[in-house]
Amino acid sequence: MRFPDLLEIHPSLGEGVRGKLTSNQPMSAVTWFRTGGPAQLMFQPADEDDLAAFLAGLPKDIPILPVGLGSNLLIRDGGLEGVVIRLSAKGFGAIEQVGETRLRAGAAVPDKRLSEAAAKAGLGGFAFYTGIPGGLGGALRMNAGAHGTETRDRMVELTAIDRDGNRHVLSNADMGYAYRHSSASRDLIFTSAVFEGVPQEEASVRQEMADVVDHREKAQPIREKTGGSTFKNPPGTSAWKEVDAAGCRGLRVGGAQMSEMHCNFMINTGSATGHDLELLGETVRARVLQHSGIRLEWEIKRLGLFGDTGVVEPFLGPEGEAA
Repeated sequence: MRFPDLLEIHPSLGEGVRGKLTSNQPMSAVTWFRTGGPAQLMFQPADEDDLAAFLAGLPKDIPILPVGLGSNLLIRDGGLEGVVIRLSAKGFGAIEQVGETRLRAGAAVPDKRLSEAAAKAGLGGFAFYTGIPGGLGGALRMNAGAHGTETRDRMVELTAIDRDGNRHVLSNADMGYAYRHSSASRDLIFTSAVFEGVPQEEASVRQEMADVVDHREKAQPIREKTGGSTFKNPPGTSAWKEVDAAGCRGLRVGGAQMSEMHCNFMINTGSATGHDLELLGETVRARVLQHSGIRLEWEIKRLGLFGDTGVVEPFLGPEGEAA
């Protein structure tokens, strides 16, 4: 599928832009699942000023969607209408120490690179980021966390650009953080944030980081095409336990499979479509609901238009092949 070229419809969109504009950019090249239709237009701004100027001139009827490293995104096969904004490491990838215990980092910084910078600065409290395969923009948006620590425990304030190109500074309290959630406006694009750690010997920090890496390598299918945890943990239990109890470990739909190693991880075995992955996830949700009465919530973000295969209808047949 190809969308009408927005740069031909609105030639002014390219005027004065210092970043990169790409029409019909395949999202399969961006997401860790390696699936998904195209973005009608992708914009990679040169810096915060370039982003603000572009948004100020963008017609209000054109939707925007910021994406990061694509680690927890499931893009449907029909693609994404409007403008996808992807911050680059060149313009949004800097880390600097701004106080004895504080670091400022751009939203395009990979989570694990912030933990590395904190270790070099002798700051503890960031080792959990070593095991989160995403970028800070997404971590700030969804309050990413692991091993008992969440983004809200470290974030002091962040900078964002709104749909009209205005700059905002939000405090931790302004974000309305909860488990894997923030209440910040979806129109805001986060560009950087200040994080606070605690003084800790570098050797001790690095041991914590090594422990996180060791756990992840033993427990998660990190060498597969995956999107991380598929479902949020329900109150009082773990998502993987409910998936396993419902007989969905190893369940397949086309080229998509629930990992045998960690059954809360979906993997693209090589030929999965966005539809395969979403159908697999919805089938697992339906079977867990049927088995235990628990309604699992997606942690992976599903976005875009359905392709030729149409909408997703879960399959509730016997265990094993789902399609």
